[in-house]
This record gives sequence, structure tokens and C-alpha cells, in this order.
Amino acid sequence: MTDLLNLSEADAANRLMRLAREIARHNALYHAEDQPEITDAAFDALVRENNALEAAFPHLIRADSPNKVVGASVAASALAKVRHEKRMMSLDNAFAAEDVEEFVARVRRYLNLAEGEAVAMTAEDKIDGLSLSIRYEDRKLVRAATRGDGEIGEDVTPNVSHIADIPQSLPQDAPDIFEVRGEVYMEKAAFLALNARLMNEAQAAAEARGEAFDPDNVRQFANPRNAAAGSLRQKDASVTASRPLRFLAHGWGVASSLPADTQYGVMRAIERWGVPVSPRLVHASDSAGLLAHYKAIETTRADLPYDIDGVVYKVDRLDWQERLGFVAKAPRWAIAHKFPAEQAETTLLGIDIQVGRTGKLTPVGRLKPVTVGGVVVQNVTLHNRDEIGRLGVRPGDRVIVQRAGDVIPQLVDNLTRDEERPAYVFPDHCPECHSEAVAEEGEVDVRCTAGLICPAQRIERLNHFVSRAAMDIDGLGDKTIREFFELGWLEHGPADIFRLKQHKDELLGREGWKEKSVDNLLNAIESRRQPDAARLLFGLGIRHVGAVTARDLLKKLARIEDVAELADELIALRAGMERGAEEDEDRFRKRIDAALAAHIAIENIGSAVGHALADFFHEDHNRAIWDDLLSEVSPPPYVVEVKASAVSGKTIVFTGKLETMSRDEAKAQAEALGARAAGSVSAATDLVVAGPGAGSKLKKAAELGIEVIDEAAWAEIVKGAG
Repeated sequence: MTDLLNLSEADAANRLMRLAREIARHNALYHAEDQPEITDAAFDALVRENNALEAAFPHLIRADSPNKVVGASVAASALAKVRHEKRMMSLDNAFAAEDVEEFVARVRRYLNLAEGEAVAMTAEDKIDGLSLSIRYEDRKLVRAATRGDGEIGEDVTPNVSHIADIPQSLPQDAPDIFEVRGEVYMEKAAFLALNARLMNEAQAAAEARGEAFDPDNVRQFANPRNAAAGSLRQKDASVTASRPLRFLAHGWGVASSLPADTQYGVMRAIERWGVPVSPRLVHASDSAGLLAHYKAIETTRADLPYDIDGVVYKVDRLDWQERLGFVAKAPRWAIAHKFPAEQAETTLLGIDIQVGRTGKLTPVGRLKPVTVGGVVVQNVTLHNRDEIGRLGVRPGDRVIVQRAGDVIPQLVDNLTRDEERPAYVFPDHCPECHSEAVAEEGEVDVRCTAGLICPAQRIERLNHFVSRAAMDIDGLGDKTIREFFELGWLEHGPADIFRLKQHKDELLGREGWKEKSVDNLLNAIESRRQPDAARLLFGLGIRHVGAVTARDLLKKLARIEDVAELADELIALRAGMERGAEEDEDRFRKRIDAALAAHIAIENIGSAVGHALADFFHEDHNRAIWDDLLSEVSPPPYVVEVKASAVSGKTIVFTGKLETMSRDEAKAQAEALGARAAGSVSAATDLVVAGPGAGSKLKKAAELGIEVIDEAAWAEIVKGAG
């Protein structure tokens, strides 16, 4: 949150500009693309910061203020557009009991009510779904539209005919014109069943094509809200028909007449007409009643069949609603009381250690299964040795778990840390190969020192070697790599991938493998016999040698063989340096670091890479794997043809989902234009190219004032290069 006390007017204006852009982008991701990248809580924090700044500097409120915008534009949608006759509004949020009490007090002040006059309200759970407006004329359903930006939505009329909760007609006592407004949602059990069905269908399709099935490549929905939105916003209504969607009404739009003079009365009439409303809709006479209902819903939230993220309160009298009116995007007569991140108490049954590709030992807590936010949580990452120490956790402890943003499980508290039991001892040897595990100076992560002779690292490194960013070999997913490794076919490292054709007959006899899928795999492998040298180097998984560093090295060295020669020089340099009698360890280390960086003499590559190359090639087993691999592949010299361009000499970061090219192609284009493609945003970054779903990198670019362009603008730069 911005420090308002020490903020200048210029800084406030700049921050408001950045917040307007950031909030608008997250609105588009959530409402238009159904791909939110931050949690509801994080989004709410941005909105609260914006509101605080606008309150402190009202003369700086922008025309594009988030408080003047509802939802997101549907300009890019393939569905027909619908202009709402009556705008679909958003709701202001409350986050504490004091906020709710202030809301009621604000209503009283605005209406100038006498001190003892009650303010009756309705309260109902706020479903996490997709907002929908359903228009009935002469009691027949004529149109259904999503909220969109509140003014213009998407026409989904054919699709709602497949939602059983939405009647095609209303009874004769309903008004001639009436718009029901509510939320399309998917129940949690139905969401799990849908994802399971998508997995089964993908497996059946792969088998029908004679291909090996890789579950990692199956696209599933992230949560019930995304599933509901993606299922409703289909051009093909038959897809919607195959999805188990539900609907609950929470209000209305245009109406030729109303069946009651209160919110509660109209909602009960809608229910009588055959449109479902929340079974938790109640009538309360004061803020105490509202808060009591909030607590009751919060305690049963995990047991509800659908996801909710709060409770909505509305002034009951419709004549008071009319007097209260609206602010820019929300009614003054309603507010959403949001839930904090949901938590649950359970028992930590054990701590397992997982070994990653780089040898990092990651502790994972095994929990007694507990439902948090509608999802059964059984495992939670404990991050590293220091985090275990901070929480003081041991197997048997009672712990509090929450799903951060209702997505990622995390352990937030240890309820029994004071019990007299021995502390957990983090292993100092790898659980997979029993080699020594240590943390380098200045690091919290403990790593196995065995490198490629560690079974866990070998499998993960093989997965990395064939990944899209490295050698990009189709058909070799994690499941297949593990299968081949367990058969002993990948015993000697990545070079064995290029010898898999020796096992063709054996592979044809295995379940899930047919002649076409085997041929496809072997052809994909053969096509990588002359790989890009930088991809090959990156694929080896040498610590600190990422994709960008690999390209920087090869741009200077040209031949893949020169990498080993450079490593030998660094090994000799490091071994030949001696510490002076008066020189302490820290000073000696700095002198070695400076010597390595000077010897490499490549921009953006320092001593960390030098030590990593020396460490890798100093090990005989790594050298053997290197020589074996180069006996199977022959990467040509690495040459980057550079064109003069507007970005020559600049550092560029690509982030988000690029829609017309792969991330690797984009980075290659940058290098061909004389620019450097970096993996992270820093003060040295000159330009950020952002696609849909760009996250923390875009935020950091905004904080640093770095220019940001979209993919289309980048294409124009490439097109205009000499």
C-alpha cells in the first residue's frame, strides 16, 4: 500500500496512472479472457490502494479511473455484441465488520433517517460465477447476454437454452418485460467430473490416433468459475449443452413493472416464477443481523456445493434504493462483504523431500486431507529449510492451511509449536542417491551435490532436455521419460534418447504404443540430430546457464565444443590461484570471482556462470555425458545474423502469452535485431513486449517506468528492420 503521508502530488498522479492501467488489465483477464493471473485478494488490494489515493488527492482522479469502469470490453470476443438497456453495475467491497457498519451509517446519513429508524437489508452469498442478464418479453426468453463492460455484453442466447435452471418462459403473473440478472456457475463436484471427462476424452483420442497419451498436455479448467465462463461463452451451443451449468438470480434490470416494493419481495417473486435464487437469501433489520449471517455462511463455506467469495448486502426498500442511486460504477444501496483467504485446521502427517532438476531439496508437507475452498488439500510446499525453521513444524503438529487466492495451498501457522518435541532435522544427504546435500554461501536452498548421477536429477534433467525451450522433442513427456528410464533405455543420459531406435521392436510391444506413434517419436528425435547449439547447451541444465546465457555464450564462442574448452581454462585458472597469507576467505573468493569474470569477458556473464561451468566440467561423469552426447548430435556453429533496427543494443523482455509466435521465436527475432532478450525485468531493461496473461514482469515494468508494447507493435518493429 502506498505511503500517503510521504507521497508528493506528482508521485500520486503517477501511481494513479499505473494503477488504472494495471487494474484495467486484470479486469480484462478476469472478465473477458477468463484467465485471471492474480488472486481476488491481490486485486482487491490494488483497488483499495487506488481508492485511498483518490480520496487523498480528489483533484487527480483520472477519466479512466477504475471506479468509473465495470468489467471489461468484449471488443475481441467472437460472439455477437449486445448493448444493455440498463447498465449492469459492479459492487463496492467491504473487508471488515467496521466497513459494513460504516456502509449502513452512510445509508442512514444519505437518507437523513431518524436515529431510531431501522434500515432493513437483504443478505445473500456472492457466487463466484459469470454475470448474466436474461430478458423476457411477453414472458418469453428473447435474449441472454454476459455483463461485458456493463454497457455492452456478449449474446449467449442459444447457449442458455441448455441451462435447466433458466426457464424459457415465465408464468402469466410476471411483467410483460423483465430482465433477470444473476450468475452462471458450475458446482464443485461437476467441475471435478468435467475435468476428469476431458482427461478421459483426450486419452481416448490419443489411442484412436495411435499416439502415446501424455496427461501433461491435456488442457483442463483451473477452477469452477473459469469452467463456467468458458462453457457459456461458446460459439457452438452444443459445447455448452455438454457442460453442467447452473444459474442463480440475484437481481433484475429493465422491468415494465415490479411484483413488490422491496428487494426481498421481488426476489421471492422471481423464485416463484421458476428462476432459482440463493437458498441463503435472508432479510435482516440491522448491521448486526447482516454480520451474523456473514459468519454463518463463512463457517459453512467449504461445504457449499459452489464457490463463493463473500456476502452481498442490499437496502431492502426499493424507494430508498432509488433515492440512494449510483456512483460511477456501483449502487450506493449495496455492498459485497468479501471473505478473507479460506483457512482450515489439520494435522501435518509427515515431511517428504523432493529433489528437482538442479538438485534442490524441496520439503513438502503431507497433510491429513482437509477441504479448503472446495478443494481437498493433501500436500503443501514448505519451500526450504528456513521456512520449516520459521514455522517450527514437525510431523504431528496441528497446522493452519489456506489456499492463497483460493488457488495455491500454503501453511500459515503452527498451532502446536510450543509442544515439547524434537525439532525437525533437515537432511544433509540427498534422499534419492545419499550424496551430500549442502547450501551454497548466501543461499537458503539445500542442493544435492551428485549432479547427473542422482536418479531424481537425471529424470528431471531429461525432462528439461526434451522440453520446448530446449531440444523441443515432441512425444517425450514426463510419463514417457520415466517409463523409458525405468526400462533402462535412458541409463547413460540424454545421448540415449538418440539411441531409442534400437528399442523400436520392444516399444511396439508395450501398451499405448502403436506403429504410428513410435514412428512419430523416432522421427521427432532424428530431426534434432543437428540442433541449435544454444538450445543444446541450455538443455543440459548447467546451473546458472539459462536460455539467454546459453545464447550469449554461443554468440561469443560460436562452436559448442568451445564451451568445454572455456570451462577447462576456468578450472585451470581457479586451481592456479592461491590465497595470500594475509587474505581472508571472503576476499579470496572475490578475487577468484573477478578473475573468472575477466577471463570469460562476455557482457552479462559473470563469475556465477564461470563457477557453474567449472563445477560441471570438473566432474568426470558430467564430462562423459557431454562427450557421449556430442557423439550423437552435431550442432552447427551458432551464428546470429544481426539487422539494424530501432532496438539494436537494447535489452528486451517478453512476457505473457504470445499469440503469433513462440517465446523462443520472439527471442531469436530480438537477437537478430541486435537486441538482448532477457528473462527478467530490471533497471537495465529497455523494453517489455507483453501478451495476454502478463504478470509480475509487467507490474515491475510499470514500477520502473519501462516502455511496454504489445505483440502487434513488436511485429511492426521486426517488419521495419533493415
